Amino acid sequence: MTDWARQMIFQLRRWLPHRALVAVADYSYAALEFLHACQTMVNPVTVITRLRLDAALYQPAPPPTGKVGRPPKKGKRLATLQAMLDDPQTKWQSVKVRWYDGQTQLMEIFSQTAVWYHSGLPPVPIRWVLIRDPRGEYETIALLSTSPELGSLQILNWFVQRWQVEVTFEEVRAHLGVETQRQWSDKAIERTTPILLGLFSWITLAAHLLVEQAQLSVQQAAWYVKERPTFSDALGAVRQQLWFPATIFSMSPVEPDVVKIPRSLFDRLVDTVCYST
Repeated sequence: MTDWARQMIFQLRRWLPHRALVAVADYSYAALEFLHACQTMVNPVTVITRLRLDAALYQPAPPPTGKVGRPPKKGKRLATLQAMLDDPQTKWQSVKVRWYDGQTQLMEIFSQTAVWYHSGLPPVPIRWVLIRDPRGEYETIALLSTSPELGSLQILNWFVQRWQVEVTFEEVRAHLGVETQRQWSDKAIERTTPILLGLFSWITLAAHLLVEQAQLSVQQAAWYVKERPTFSDALGAVRQQLWFPATIFSMSPVEPDVVKIPRSLFDRLVDTVCYST
Protein backbone atom coordinates (compact mmCIF):
# COMPACT_ATOMS: atom_id res chain seq x y z
CA MET A 1 0.00 0.00 0.00
CA THR A 2 2.81 2.43 0.80
CA ASP A 3 4.44 1.56 -2.55
CA TRP A 4 1.25 2.57 -4.36
CA ALA A 5 1.04 5.75 -2.31
CA ARG A 6 4.65 6.60 -3.14
CA GLN A 7 4.05 6.15 -6.86
CA MET A 8 0.88 8.28 -6.68
CA ILE A 9 2.79 11.07 -4.97
CA PHE A 10 5.63 10.82 -7.48
CA GLN A 11 3.13 11.14 -10.32
CA LEU A 12 1.38 14.07 -8.67
CA ARG A 13 4.71 15.82 -8.17
CA ARG A 14 5.48 15.26 -11.86
CA TRP A 15 2.17 16.90 -12.82
CA LEU A 16 2.64 19.77 -10.34
CA PRO A 17 6.41 20.29 -10.17
CA HIS A 18 6.35 23.71 -8.50
CA ARG A 19 3.32 23.48 -6.23
CA ALA A 20 3.65 22.84 -2.49
CA LEU A 21 2.11 19.44 -1.73
CA VAL A 22 1.06 18.14 1.69
CA ALA A 23 -0.13 14.54 2.09
CA VAL A 24 -2.09 13.82 5.27
CA ALA A 25 -2.48 10.13 6.12
CA ASP A 26 -3.25 7.69 8.92
CA TYR A 27 -1.13 5.16 10.80
CA SER A 28 -0.75 2.92 7.76
CA TYR A 29 1.59 5.41 6.09
CA ALA A 30 3.89 5.97 9.04
CA ALA A 31 6.56 3.90 7.27
CA LEU A 32 10.16 5.07 7.18
CA GLU A 33 10.87 4.06 3.58
CA PHE A 34 7.74 5.85 2.34
CA LEU A 35 8.47 9.00 4.37
CA HIS A 36 12.12 9.00 3.28
CA ALA A 37 11.12 8.73 -0.40
CA CYS A 38 8.79 11.73 -0.13
CA GLN A 39 11.33 13.74 1.85
CA THR A 40 14.30 13.18 -0.48
CA MET A 41 12.60 14.12 -3.76
CA VAL A 42 14.09 16.99 -5.75
CA ASN A 43 11.05 19.01 -4.67
CA PRO A 44 9.98 17.24 -1.46
CA VAL A 45 6.38 16.47 -0.56
CA THR A 46 5.41 17.02 3.07
CA VAL A 47 3.77 14.03 4.76
CA ILE A 48 1.79 14.37 8.00
CA THR A 49 0.68 11.21 9.76
CA ARG A 50 0.21 9.57 13.15
CA LEU A 51 3.26 8.46 15.13
CA ARG A 52 3.54 5.67 17.67
CA LEU A 53 4.15 6.77 21.25
CA ASP A 54 6.98 4.24 21.53
CA ALA A 55 8.76 5.25 18.31
CA ALA A 56 12.58 5.26 18.48
CA LEU A 57 13.61 8.92 18.28
CA TYR A 58 17.16 10.24 18.18
CA GLN A 59 19.10 13.46 18.06
CA PRO A 60 20.52 14.46 14.64
CA ALA A 61 23.75 12.77 13.62
CA PRO A 62 26.89 14.61 14.75
CA PRO A 63 28.95 16.39 12.09
CA PRO A 64 31.68 14.38 10.30
CA THR A 65 34.94 14.09 12.22
CA GLY A 66 37.12 12.99 9.31
CA LYS A 67 37.73 9.55 10.83
CA VAL A 68 37.77 6.46 8.68
CA GLY A 69 34.55 4.49 8.61
CA ARG A 70 30.87 4.95 7.90
CA PRO A 71 29.45 8.18 9.33
CA PRO A 72 26.71 7.77 11.95
CA LYS A 73 23.09 8.10 10.85
CA LYS A 74 21.77 9.31 14.18
CA GLY A 75 22.79 10.84 17.45
CA LYS A 76 21.88 10.09 21.04
CA ARG A 77 18.66 8.21 21.79
CA LEU A 78 15.85 10.42 23.08
CA ALA A 79 13.06 9.59 25.48
CA THR A 80 9.93 8.08 23.96
CA LEU A 81 6.82 10.15 23.53
CA GLN A 82 5.08 7.98 26.12
CA ALA A 83 7.78 8.90 28.62
CA MET A 84 7.33 12.61 27.82
CA LEU A 85 3.58 12.21 28.21
CA ASP A 86 4.04 10.68 31.66
CA ASP A 87 6.69 13.21 32.74
CA PRO A 88 5.15 15.89 35.01
CA GLN A 89 7.94 18.29 33.96
CA THR A 90 6.78 18.36 30.32
CA LYS A 91 5.88 21.94 29.40
CA TRP A 92 2.53 21.82 27.60
CA GLN A 93 1.23 24.69 25.49
CA SER A 94 -2.51 25.41 25.53
CA VAL A 95 -3.96 26.16 22.08
CA LYS A 96 -7.43 26.51 20.60
CA VAL A 97 -7.99 24.34 17.54
CA ARG A 98 -10.93 23.57 15.29
CA TRP A 99 -11.58 19.94 16.23
CA TYR A 100 -13.33 17.05 14.46
CA ASP A 101 -16.84 18.13 15.41
CA GLY A 102 -16.28 21.57 13.84
CA GLN A 103 -16.16 23.22 17.25
CA THR A 104 -13.18 25.01 18.77
CA GLN A 105 -11.50 22.89 21.42
CA LEU A 106 -8.84 23.77 23.97
CA MET A 107 -6.00 21.27 23.59
CA GLU A 108 -2.49 20.97 24.98
CA ILE A 109 0.46 20.32 22.68
CA PHE A 110 4.16 19.66 23.08
CA SER A 111 6.47 19.57 20.07
CA GLN A 112 10.12 19.07 19.19
CA THR A 113 12.27 17.90 16.28
CA ALA A 114 14.03 14.55 16.15
CA VAL A 115 15.29 11.82 13.84
CA TRP A 116 13.08 8.74 13.55
CA TYR A 117 15.25 5.71 12.89
CA HIS A 118 15.00 1.93 12.84
CA SER A 119 17.84 -0.47 12.15
CA GLY A 120 18.20 -1.24 8.44
CA LEU A 121 15.94 1.64 7.35
CA PRO A 122 16.77 5.21 6.33
CA PRO A 123 16.67 7.90 9.04
CA VAL A 124 13.93 10.51 8.68
CA PRO A 125 14.21 13.97 10.30
CA ILE A 126 10.77 14.94 11.60
CA ARG A 127 8.87 17.35 13.78
CA TRP A 128 6.61 15.49 16.18
CA VAL A 129 3.64 16.93 17.99
CA LEU A 130 2.10 15.39 21.10
CA ILE A 131 -1.56 16.35 21.60
CA ARG A 132 -3.63 15.72 24.69
CA ASP A 133 -7.06 16.79 25.86
CA PRO A 134 -6.96 18.43 29.32
CA ARG A 135 -10.54 17.26 29.91
CA GLY A 136 -9.70 13.67 29.03
CA GLU A 137 -12.49 13.28 26.45
CA TYR A 138 -10.14 12.44 23.57
CA GLU A 139 -7.22 10.05 23.54
CA THR A 140 -3.72 11.45 23.41
CA ILE A 141 -2.17 11.22 19.94
CA ALA A 142 1.17 12.01 18.35
CA LEU A 143 1.70 13.40 14.87
CA LEU A 144 4.78 13.72 12.69
CA SER A 145 5.70 15.97 9.80
CA THR A 146 8.50 15.27 7.35
CA SER A 147 9.05 19.05 7.18
CA PRO A 148 10.64 19.85 10.56
CA GLU A 149 10.36 23.58 9.90
CA LEU A 150 6.56 23.50 10.04
CA GLY A 151 4.85 24.89 13.11
CA SER A 152 3.16 22.46 15.48
CA LEU A 153 -0.22 24.20 15.26
CA GLN A 154 -0.15 24.09 11.45
CA ILE A 155 0.57 20.36 11.55
CA LEU A 156 -2.37 19.80 13.90
CA ASN A 157 -4.77 21.91 11.83
CA TRP A 158 -3.86 20.07 8.62
CA PHE A 159 -4.32 16.68 10.26
CA VAL A 160 -7.77 17.57 11.59
CA GLN A 161 -8.84 18.52 8.05
CA ARG A 162 -8.28 14.89 7.06
CA TRP A 163 -11.44 14.00 8.98
CA GLN A 164 -13.52 15.49 6.14
CA VAL A 165 -12.14 12.81 3.83
CA GLU A 166 -13.09 10.07 6.30
CA VAL A 167 -16.62 11.45 6.51
CA THR A 168 -16.85 11.52 2.71
CA PHE A 169 -15.92 7.83 2.50
CA GLU A 170 -18.52 6.95 5.13
CA GLU A 171 -21.27 8.96 3.41
CA VAL A 172 -20.68 7.49 -0.06
CA ARG A 173 -20.78 3.99 1.43
CA ALA A 174 -23.97 4.65 3.39
CA HIS A 175 -25.97 6.59 0.78
CA LEU A 176 -24.49 5.98 -2.68
CA GLY A 177 -23.48 2.34 -2.47
CA VAL A 178 -19.72 2.64 -2.89
CA GLU A 179 -18.03 -0.75 -2.28
CA THR A 180 -21.39 -2.54 -2.48
CA GLN A 181 -21.44 -2.91 -6.26
CA ARG A 182 -22.24 -6.40 -7.53
CA GLN A 183 -20.55 -6.34 -10.91
CA TRP A 184 -18.53 -9.35 -11.91
CA SER A 185 -16.06 -7.39 -14.01
CA ASP A 186 -13.14 -5.58 -12.37
CA LYS A 187 -13.31 -2.90 -15.04
CA ALA A 188 -16.97 -2.27 -14.25
CA ILE A 189 -16.11 -1.73 -10.59
CA GLU A 190 -13.24 0.56 -11.56
CA ARG A 191 -15.68 2.67 -13.58
CA THR A 192 -18.51 2.71 -11.05
CA THR A 193 -16.58 3.88 -7.99
CA PRO A 194 -15.24 7.11 -9.59
CA ILE A 195 -18.71 7.85 -10.97
CA LEU A 196 -20.28 7.50 -7.51
CA LEU A 197 -17.60 9.70 -5.96
CA GLY A 198 -18.25 12.24 -8.69
CA LEU A 199 -21.97 11.99 -7.92
CA PHE A 200 -21.19 12.83 -4.29
CA SER A 201 -19.44 16.01 -5.42
CA TRP A 202 -22.29 16.92 -7.78
CA ILE A 203 -24.91 16.47 -5.03
CA THR A 204 -22.83 18.58 -2.65
CA LEU A 205 -22.54 21.42 -5.18
CA ALA A 206 -26.24 21.24 -6.01
CA ALA A 207 -27.13 21.31 -2.31
CA HIS A 208 -24.91 24.35 -1.86
CA LEU A 209 -27.01 26.20 -4.43
CA LEU A 210 -30.18 25.13 -2.59
CA VAL A 211 -28.76 26.51 0.66
CA GLU A 212 -28.17 29.87 -1.03
CA GLN A 213 -31.79 29.80 -2.20
CA ALA A 214 -33.05 28.77 1.26
CA GLN A 215 -34.51 25.55 -0.18
CA LEU A 216 -32.62 23.02 1.90
CA SER A 217 -34.28 22.01 5.16
CA VAL A 218 -32.67 20.05 7.99
CA GLN A 219 -34.54 16.91 8.98
CA GLN A 220 -34.88 16.49 12.75
CA ALA A 221 -35.79 13.65 15.06
CA ALA A 222 -36.79 13.56 18.71
CA TRP A 223 -33.54 11.79 19.60
CA TYR A 224 -31.22 13.61 17.18
CA VAL A 225 -31.15 17.39 16.82
CA LYS A 226 -28.98 18.83 14.04
CA GLU A 227 -27.92 22.43 13.54
CA ARG A 228 -26.46 21.90 10.07
CA PRO A 229 -27.58 19.74 7.14
CA THR A 230 -25.90 16.38 6.68
CA PHE A 231 -25.34 14.58 3.38
CA SER A 232 -28.66 12.78 3.81
CA ASP A 233 -30.39 16.18 3.94
CA ALA A 234 -28.49 17.30 0.85
CA LEU A 235 -29.39 14.10 -1.01
CA GLY A 236 -33.07 14.41 -0.09
CA ALA A 237 -33.25 18.06 -1.13
CA VAL A 238 -31.63 17.36 -4.51
CA ARG A 239 -34.00 14.44 -5.08
CA GLN A 240 -36.97 16.70 -4.36
CA GLN A 241 -35.79 19.12 -7.03
CA LEU A 242 -35.36 16.32 -9.58
CA TRP A 243 -38.49 14.39 -8.72
CA PHE A 244 -40.88 17.27 -8.01
CA PRO A 245 -44.28 16.45 -9.51
CA ALA A 246 -45.27 17.29 -13.06
CA THR A 247 -42.66 19.99 -13.63
CA ILE A 248 -39.72 18.22 -15.26
CA PHE A 249 -40.49 14.91 -16.96
CA SER A 250 -44.29 14.81 -17.05
CA MET A 251 -46.17 15.69 -20.26
CA SER A 252 -49.53 15.88 -18.50
CA PRO A 253 -51.27 19.19 -17.75
CA VAL A 254 -50.24 20.76 -14.46
CA GLU A 255 -52.91 20.66 -11.76
CA PRO A 256 -51.91 23.09 -8.99
CA ASP A 257 -54.01 21.57 -6.22
CA VAL A 258 -54.79 17.94 -7.02
CA VAL A 259 -52.69 15.26 -8.71
CA LYS A 260 -55.01 12.23 -8.46
CA ILE A 261 -54.54 12.42 -4.70
CA PRO A 262 -54.57 15.44 -2.38
CA ARG A 263 -51.55 17.67 -2.79
CA SER A 264 -50.63 17.47 0.92
CA LEU A 265 -50.55 13.67 0.84
CA PHE A 266 -48.54 13.66 -2.40
CA ASP A 267 -45.97 16.06 -0.94
CA ARG A 268 -45.70 13.91 2.16
CA LEU A 269 -45.06 10.81 0.06
CA VAL A 270 -42.44 12.61 -2.04
CA ASP A 271 -40.71 13.82 1.12
CA THR A 272 -40.67 10.30 2.57
CA VAL A 273 -39.22 8.77 -0.58
CA CYS A 274 -36.59 11.47 -1.01
CA TYR A 275 -35.22 11.07 2.51
CA SER A 276 -35.30 7.29 2.63
CA THR A 277 -32.01 5.43 2.27
